[in-house]
Amino acid sequence: MFILILIASLISSINAAAIISRSQSYPLSQPAALGPKTRLTVANKVIAPDGFGRSATLVDGVFPGPLIAAQKGDDFAIDVVNELTDDSMFKSTSIHWHGLYQNGTSYADGTSSVTQCPIAQNHSFLHSFSAPNQAGTYWYHSHYSVQYCDGLRGPLVIYDPHDPMAHMYDVDDASTVITLSDWYHTAATVLRYVIGNTASSTLVNGLGRYAGGPMSDLAVISVEQGKRYRMRLISISCDPNFQFSIDGHNLTVIEADGQLTEPLVVDQLQIFAGQRYSVVLVANKPVDNYWIRNLPNTMNASYTGGTNSAILRYKGARTAEPTTVNTAPKNPLQETNLHALINPGAPGIPGYGKADINLNLEVSTVGGNFYVNNATFNPPTVPVLLQILSGAQDPSQLLPNGSVIVLEANKVVELTLSITGLGGPHPIHLHGHSFDVIQSAGTAGNSTLNYANPVRRDVVSAGSAGQQMVIRWVTDNSGPWFLHCHIDWHLDAGFAVVMAESPSDTRAHLNHVPDAWDQLCPTFDALTPLQLGGGGIKSYEEAANISTLLYPPPPLPSLI
Repeated sequence: MFILILIASLISSINAAAIISRSQSYPLSQPAALGPKTRLTVANKVIAPDGFGRSATLVDGVFPGPLIAAQKGDDFAIDVVNELTDDSMFKSTSIHWHGLYQNGTSYADGTSSVTQCPIAQNHSFLHSFSAPNQAGTYWYHSHYSVQYCDGLRGPLVIYDPHDPMAHMYDVDDASTVITLSDWYHTAATVLRYVIGNTASSTLVNGLGRYAGGPMSDLAVISVEQGKRYRMRLISISCDPNFQFSIDGHNLTVIEADGQLTEPLVVDQLQIFAGQRYSVVLVANKPVDNYWIRNLPNTMNASYTGGTNSAILRYKGARTAEPTTVNTAPKNPLQETNLHALINPGAPGIPGYGKADINLNLEVSTVGGNFYVNNATFNPPTVPVLLQILSGAQDPSQLLPNGSVIVLEANKVVELTLSITGLGGPHPIHLHGHSFDVIQSAGTAGNSTLNYANPVRRDVVSAGSAGQQMVIRWVTDNSGPWFLHCHIDWHLDAGFAVVMAESPSDTRAHLNHVPDAWDQLCPTFDALTPLQLGGGGIKSYEEAANISTLLYPPPPLPSLI
């Protein structure tokens, strides 16, 4: 009986593992998917995903972190255990579950300085929450300074056994989850001081090559001719956006950021940091190898030597790199062509400025730092949620000054965020909600505002200087919710505000706040600079050897 159980367990693990093989003939083993009740161990390890070895901050020793797979309606209980030891990187941590609303559990949102203090070295925190009405493609990542750029990022999928789009595909499992990421050969604790730093390489499912580097292994996505695959694309990028395509194949978009869309056929799509798309790929081409292309918006990016690439391999194809040719897209994704499938239509009265609350935020840059309505976000020493639970309710009482916007409960909010500074296009993410995209990366006063059937999602591009985004949502989730640029270097440089929804209702709206949450701040506040890690002034000196265009040095002693 034991042998039978063991065999069944092994088969289950194999099925859950991503079916990815190396460019050579042997398979690349991937960790089995974790369930919604699990433990994530955060620790340091030297890895070389593009052939260049460096110490990284990882979950369970792998990059990307293991897939967390749940079924719609599952309760989550994820214990984050901090075993970080590398003094050159941050030794505290927090993990955010990107796209999950945390309705009634804002204390589990994992956002340092907003909903919790970081988890100190040699400590842990159990995140207990549910996502009762959510299904789709999500991810998790550190939300402590720029830590996720050092590797703490991974996929999270909530499967819907009654998916309305199930008739469109045959395969939807761990083998079709595809992470797209940038990768850096220098620690983020150094690069955070370099204004305009650039990634060393692009990775697909944790593998890639860098310009001038070795011909290291590329990710191989295996398909069988005649089958239809739901590919879940997740940009776990810290900075660049990507132009994603697969030679010779169309892709049918059916989901954006956990929200089903009307099917839309494209041959290339731009995906910004934090965004996700489900696309259906029909494996109806000749048995062969095809290039998967994932070009970042960085200077001189190309596909030379297999950079910014992965391989789509049909079953029966020889084990070799593709020879397919890159062609200009004929039908690239236009976000305005995406429409919500379920209950389409933005909330409130249609028409610009006709919401209950109409907000205008202007983003500017000074010396590399970002300002939202002339305030740069400086992480408060007391998390905003703790401030609210301690009695602060008015904007004048909430820190950081000028960066907390208080919103009334159950109102339709229309937010216009316009860009005047550098560094775009900027992907903007709102915690605690999905929103309707009235306009993305557009210009003021034009006619592209869509209230009838816009796409609904949780990350949208605000564009570059001279452009803006307009979004709507309903304030039905009391708590402090971060709104920020998902280019992590920009968040670190102040590109954020907190939307504090009905602070007077937050305590009543919360489920029982665990005692362990109350202990996070006293434990973290007692840490010495050495226990915090991050390299201190040494990181700044190393940055000065890389570039002369730097942010100011850290205060001494350096605390973050």
